[in-house]
Parts: sequence; structure tokens; C-alpha cells
Amino acid sequence: AIVRLNRAIALCELTGPADALNEVDSIEGLEDRHILHAVRGELLHRLGKHEEACKAFDRALGLATSPAERALLARKLKTSERD
Repeated sequence: AIVRLNRAIALCELTGPADALNEVDSIEGLEDRHILHAVRGELLHRLGKHEEACKAFDRALGLATSPAERALLARKLKTSERD
């Protein structure tokens, strides 16, 4: 599942966030990991779907345990809320 998530990130750079989001949404087994929701939030943000991005970042924030990751996710959440 992590390899597929990394592939989706690379796919975003090659073909754009819509294709990458489709890939991310098909990944199973990472639902309880903050990284899945953080990547999903970033892709949604890039697509201009800010309300959905906020939900994904909020979910990621709830799952993250590292203070540095939590701080980054909180900033991303605020950015999506403003857009």
C-alpha cells in the first residue's frame, strides 16, 4: 500500500492530481495512517476542492503523532480553509 501511495505521488507530477487522487482512493490498508489522508488532502487542495481537502487534512491531523507532522498538517488545514 505504501508503494502504491508513493506511485500516486509520482503520478501527480506526471499526469496531474486527478489521476493521482483516483489512485489514492483505490488504496486499501492505510485508512488508519495519517499519510494517506495528508496526501489525499494535498491532491484535493491542488484540484481546488478545499472543503474536501480540509476534511482530509483534519483526519490526517487526528491520526498524526509527531509534533512536526501535526504542525505541518495544521498549516495545510489553515491554508485550505482560507482558499
